[in-house]
Amino acid sequence: MVKPRKGLSAGHGINSWLQQRLTAVIMLISIIIFGGLILLAHNVVGSSIASWQEYFSFTIVKIIAQITILAVVLHAWIGMRDVVMDYVKCYGLRVTLYTGIILWLLGSTIYSFIVIWA
Repeated sequence: MVKPRKGLSAGHGINSWLQQRLTAVIMLISIIIFGGLILLAHNVVGSSIASWQEYFSFTIVKIIAQITILAVVLHAWIGMRDVVMDYVKCYGLRVTLYTGIILWLLGSTIYSFIVIWA
């Protein structure tokens, strides 16, 4: 007889593994592109704050930065979700931790949009 699983239990298996690898690849590509843009801009743009603010006003730089942050947030969610599922056995504590993690990551995402696009 198969025992039904409680909600919020592990069982994501290959999907979680693939999602985390995909977000890692997105982060790697974004960081390489972003790093290259910074190196190229450093030769063109001066070292003053105003010139760097002007550089970061370009839409492509903002898009790359936001994609990188979204990939980091998704990567963190997948990792933390799996850790909590594997090591926290108390259902109430698990839900509390999930809620805290989601609120923290959601707040970080909203803050990143405010900082990058304001």
